[in-house]
Amino acid sequence: MEFSFASLAGGLLVPTILFFVLGLIAAFARSDLSIPDGAAKIMSIYLLLAIGFKGGAAMAKSGIDAQIFAALAAGAALSFLLPFVAYWVLRILTNLDTLNAAAVAGHYGSISIVTFVTAISLLEARGVEFEGYLVAVAAVMEVPAIMSALWIAARSGAGTPINSALMRHILGNGSIVLLVGSFAIGAITGEAGLRDLHPFIVVPFTGVLAIFLLDMGLSAGRSLMKNRKDISPGLIAFGCLMPIIGSLFGLAFATLIGLSSGGAFLMMVLSASASYIAVPAAMRLALPDAKPGIYLSLALGVTFPFNLTLGMPLYALLAEMF
Repeated sequence: MEFSFASLAGGLLVPTILFFVLGLIAAFARSDLSIPDGAAKIMSIYLLLAIGFKGGAAMAKSGIDAQIFAALAAGAALSFLLPFVAYWVLRILTNLDTLNAAAVAGHYGSISIVTFVTAISLLEARGVEFEGYLVAVAAVMEVPAIMSALWIAARSGAGTPINSALMRHILGNGSIVLLVGSFAIGAITGEAGLRDLHPFIVVPFTGVLAIFLLDMGLSAGRSLMKNRKDISPGLIAFGCLMPIIGSLFGLAFATLIGLSSGGAFLMMVLSASASYIAVPAAMRLALPDAKPGIYLSLALGVTFPFNLTLGMPLYALLAEMF
């Protein structure tokens, strides 16, 4: 099927995205609608397991080649580089101090796994092929951005030096462990394993994603309302501009290593997204004086909705053009 802006833009008018919009509306309307924390955690575990396993099974089918290692290296390079770009843009658009600018910048080299999962769901719904091993690239992009942010902060004498305890905390993050582990299991068991788990990880996937995005919409809207005094117009501009800049870096790397149009789209989504799970946890530990109300609200309340509603159609158009 042709990979086109029109087809993917139409694909955004699907239940998953519209449930996210419903969550935003409910939050802004101060509705008491909520998803129990336990249920949201189970859905998060399910989505990570499903997308990791399917990516591993896809790699087992296609085999390992030089392009896989090139994509992993590209992902690591992007994750390390983008926080420096984000920090530079923040210094131009905002008056954030070095510590908070470094904390925010670290979120924009790491990735939003939910944005990535949603992008994959849209491609699968449209029958667009992509490289399954990009799930492994997503896992690789979690850590280097944190290192970059801590290095930026250290230059100003702020933050906690990188040590073994901090590294164990970062590498032991549950989302990374589950994503990498399920990818490895999928790669080992291949298509036979995928057939065995098909009723569990394929059939219910879209429905679970819809409910999870409803919860994400509620969280994004409420976080933005709660911390709106800390989010200046310059930060909002950054939260919408930086994903576009990141996507262009992702497109350049995807073109360089020869990814398909679907793969290029996913690389752009990874480079455009901002972490609101792994990086905030690391920042609270390593940069305790930075303001979570700024970096978490910006990643979850501004960039996440931007990517889901406006960003992905734009990235699809660019991926098709180049």
